[in-house]
Amino acid sequence: MSVLDTPGPCDVAIIGGGAAGVLTAIGLLRGARSALRILILEPSLPLARGVAYATPYDEHLLNVPAGKMGGFPDQVEDFLDYLIHAQAFPGVARDMLAASFVPRWRYAEYLRARLQQAVNSSAAQLEIRAERVLELDRDGDGLRLVLASGQAVQARRVVLASGNALRPLPARGAGSLPEGKRVEAWDFAAVRGIAEHADVAIIGSGLSMADTVVSLLASGHRGRIHVLSRHALMPLPHAKGPAADYDPEPLLAMNLRQRLHALRGHARAAAARGIPWQNVMERIRPMGQALWQTLSCDDQRRFLRHVVRYWDIHRHRIAGSVHAQLVQLQQEKRLVLHRGRLETAVSEGACVRLTAMDLRRHPLPLDVHCVVNATGVEMRAQAMRNPLLQQLLGSGLARPGPHGMGIDSAPDGSLIDADGAVEPRVQVLGSLRIGRLWESLAIPELRGQAAQAAALLG
Repeated sequence: MSVLDTPGPCDVAIIGGGAAGVLTAIGLLRGARSALRILILEPSLPLARGVAYATPYDEHLLNVPAGKMGGFPDQVEDFLDYLIHAQAFPGVARDMLAASFVPRWRYAEYLRARLQQAVNSSAAQLEIRAERVLELDRDGDGLRLVLASGQAVQARRVVLASGNALRPLPARGAGSLPEGKRVEAWDFAAVRGIAEHADVAIIGSGLSMADTVVSLLASGHRGRIHVLSRHALMPLPHAKGPAADYDPEPLLAMNLRQRLHALRGHARAAAARGIPWQNVMERIRPMGQALWQTLSCDDQRRFLRHVVRYWDIHRHRIAGSVHAQLVQLQQEKRLVLHRGRLETAVSEGACVRLTAMDLRRHPLPLDVHCVVNATGVEMRAQAMRNPLLQQLLGSGLARPGPHGMGIDSAPDGSLIDADGAVEPRVQVLGSLRIGRLWESLAIPELRGQAAQAAALLG
């Protein structure tokens, strides 16, 4: 595996070197029967970090047990096998490790190790360029990529796996806050650098908030933490217990209201048998995309308007140890949860004055030393501040996905252009498919999409 800075034609160009891009490269390498040239274009090396796995800190845990995090559809325990072979947790029994939530940086390490193994045994050649792609255009029988350096690359096929983008801080004046007073939750080092006694406001109460809080605790923070979000709902924990055994298939024929009623009923019935509600949700985990696609367009809109936050906290759960830290901080009154909509952010001396509006449109002022943007993943392609996506949409080579989320793609992942024509030479992966699939961020979905793309393009 080599990092190169010389242009040249390739068979498959993979735009993005996060988990989805690396898994696709592994699939192509493993399946190659000839000397394919595979090129990964990723401006932020090393590979396989992306947003989720870029943290180097042990306090940031996977949100899924290690035994379910294998990178390949037919090898669900492959990550667990890697941890055991690498003796990452000596003395820990396999079944105990399978149920553990391990530091996220180990997953990036795992993906790079599997990539190197695939390179070593493949007939194909993998090259890596530390470059950002600005433009993608059709060029005869192939595609032409323009890089930030001004160079161009010819590719026969392209994988678009550009990863996640953070939503901007939703407040007037946020852009004028000086460095140090405004921190992005995904800037893990900056979060750890917040002063020990600083009062902090975290905007957003989801998974990025939980990451921020555990980082503050790990760095010895002792100030007050304010968490502000529209619904004031924090992530819920995983739970152990017997598996739920109801039949989820009838849900697919129901409308949104009927599904919610049915799931509540299944949760009550499970609780009466000592089965946690979390295991009721696990029963529908493999059906996430089918549940979304069988909703009417109107019900999808209702879901996005009224249900999505409740879905998120029940579906995207966190390790019990992380949840316990959040609860303890609340009990100690060090973490205060506010329900409201952020309106303004103004720097005043050593502080930041925030103004929010509560549900009754009453002002909710907060004076803090630092604001952390933990608003989560941006779903609108036009708002992702990605030059390549802007160019694709502007040129008509792509169009927004349903409800304006991501970009549109066919069932096999092929890009759909502004005229509705399928472009099979470009495969779309990950969060960019969220409008069509909804569930398109987690490893079970990414590994399936990567395997499909590799099979189509190899």
